Amino acid sequence: MERNTKYKPDHLCIAIFTLCLSVRFVEYFLIETDKTAIGENVLHKVVGIIILALVLKRVNLSWSDIGFQRNGFASGILKGLLLGSVCFIISYGLELAIFILQGNPAHLEMYISSFSLTGSQIKNTDFVFFLLCVLFNMINVWMEEGVFRGLFIRTLSETKPFMQANFIAAFLFGIWHMVMPIRSYINGEMSFAAMLLMGIGYMILAGIMGIKWGLLYRITGNLWAGLGDHLFNNTVAANMLHVVSLNGADELQIVRILAAQMISFAVVLAIHTDRTTNVRSGITARTEAEIDNGKEVEGQRRKGSLNDLKELVKLMKEHPIIIVVTLAAMVVGAILGAAAFYQGWLG
Repeated sequence: MERNTKYKPDHLCIAIFTLCLSVRFVEYFLIETDKTAIGENVLHKVVGIIILALVLKRVNLSWSDIGFQRNGFASGILKGLLLGSVCFIISYGLELAIFILQGNPAHLEMYISSFSLTGSQIKNTDFVFFLLCVLFNMINVWMEEGVFRGLFIRTLSETKPFMQANFIAAFLFGIWHMVMPIRSYINGEMSFAAMLLMGIGYMILAGIMGIKWGLLYRITGNLWAGLGDHLFNNTVAANMLHVVSLNGADELQIVRILAAQMISFAVVLAIHTDRTTNVRSGITARTEAEIDNGKEVEGQRRKGSLNDLKELVKLMKEHPIIIVVTLAAMVVGAILGAAAFYQGWLG
């Protein structure tokens, strides 16, 4: 397929991000679809998918070009769901253990609620709500993975190293989620101090999640594994399976999600590092004879993976703030937990 090379990747991504974010603000603050019978702010995600489709046509890219290949769909989704389920089993266990240590035994309950930074309020147990939750979140993750990982990383990588493109996309993904604490503050659900605390923490959390899903995109060559993990996070952990204590439901939901995401981030980063390290060893062991026997393409692909590792190291040397932010995420998690647990004091 012939490419449209007239656009500038940076300008294209900023324009699309600004447009999608504007529609997101309109729905969150004016339409408020989640307060209707639909129960979820899904309209801006539908609009985002339409915008994505139009942009792909405009720049002569196909859905498979940005990671939605048919091959590997089932295995990729299952791998993502497995990653999410294992990490959240650990984080749910940690959350329950915290309540036990506090002398406030908690238990798990299955029902549908809207994700809230200040805790779940409404319980829906009818099957139709579970079905709608899965459907709406499929639309949600399709739009976010398609735009932030698929389109942004794909186009930015045309002029930048992969790791730099991934960090930029993750940064925009973090800003994308700032709308939630802002809305909670405007609605009187939290104080200004709590909004800043939640906003910074949630932006870091979303950014880390974005980096992780970008690495999964790089590792697998498609978006399915990241999409599966993203779907599990949004459906089961945020909306379906809840921790209920004597003080209410999901007091430490943010901490639960942060713990699971940090664990999965470490797993994905380890896999990415291990693969690039193995590639480096493989390249060292290769002989000129092997390269001359028709393996130049494979050698170039592996050199590309090695370059990614070099890019990451170089990026961290040039921008040590990346390391600081990653480590600070653990501290922010504890602060977010305190903010959620002592919401009455912060509000």
